[in-house]
Amino acid sequence: MSQRNSPIKKVAIATGGGDAPGLNAVIRAAVLAGLQRGWEMYGIRDGFNGLMMPEQYLEGGIVKLTPERVRGITHLGGTIIGTTNRGNPFNYPVKNPDGTYTEIDRSDELMRAFYMHEIDALISVGGDGSMDIANRLAEKGLRVVGVPKTIDNDLDQTVVTFGFDTAVSFAVECLDRLHSTAASHRRIIVVEVMGRYAGWIALEAGVAGSADVVLIPEIPYNLDIVGKKIDERAKSGSNFSIVVVAEGAKPKGGTVTIQSKEVGQAERLGGVGEKVTAELQKLTGKEARLVVLGHLLRGGTPTSNDRLIALRFGAAAVRALDEGQHGVMVALDPPTVKYVPLADATRRMKNVPLDCDTMLTARDLGMSFGD
Repeated sequence: MSQRNSPIKKVAIATGGGDAPGLNAVIRAAVLAGLQRGWEMYGIRDGFNGLMMPEQYLEGGIVKLTPERVRGITHLGGTIIGTTNRGNPFNYPVKNPDGTYTEIDRSDELMRAFYMHEIDALISVGGDGSMDIANRLAEKGLRVVGVPKTIDNDLDQTVVTFGFDTAVSFAVECLDRLHSTAASHRRIIVVEVMGRYAGWIALEAGVAGSADVVLIPEIPYNLDIVGKKIDERAKSGSNFSIVVVAEGAKPKGGTVTIQSKEVGQAERLGGVGEKVTAELQKLTGKEARLVVLGHLLRGGTPTSNDRLIALRFGAAAVRALDEGQHGVMVALDPPTVKYVPLADATRRMKNVPLDCDTMLTARDLGMSFGD
């Protein structure tokens, strides 16, 4: 690995955390932009696992990315180099003989791997966890540029992250379909969407998809209030209701619903939709059904908007390196892409402002947030 002020010859790309539509577009843009500058471009398999466990990969943990490898991938979901949410080099899970796990720091080992492969710079694509790792690697001397990725749209310092628009668009399509079956059977349909600690998907999909109730992490809910909303709709002749619930929503005075917690992973949320469905059925006496969109929101073809943002981010990451930037994240600041310090990007989460126009619009339309 070269010094930060030395010429760049080899650049590695890593995609970490959950997958999101647009990752392949980032890879393609970064590779083509890097090749134009005479750089060699490489992809690390499954986050950083390709460097820390290379023996697990038949063609090696790091692969050369050529024009042929990235041809025709812009419209594909997922990532051609793989990803993981279990590969934090600073808290790497190692299995003990008794079956338990211990987290160890393998960051120095990872830095040596970059040196052995003569990697001059890293483009790290991921969410808040990946950006935090990228920042810590930059502090250890690695030349790093981050690219923000999360369908939850909860990364600070950027107006939007790619993958979000695709997730919202799919959720709205599902809500459109569920309206007809809810109306036909006079049911309450509860739709659980992703959104751990920020309710962007639930809010924007709920408003665009004409939901009646939206429950988000930013507003602890009271189901008695939701039940009254549903009863009021029934009295006015609307004998069905659509309730959108973010997986990180929580009742007033309560906590988030945790599905599981594994070593080396963040808490896995889920189950709040099931609780809300059961309680609303008791409160209202109406038949209620649950639909969990879950990982369906992560997959599929990225929208044109997400493709364009991803391509812009990938090219901007290469420009940042070419301009001598390091320890920064590219961020959308219309009409441009700017560079912000990685430390600033991970300092706080971007939650839904309760006075934002979309929230005000939702309330003007009569939508309930359980408050």
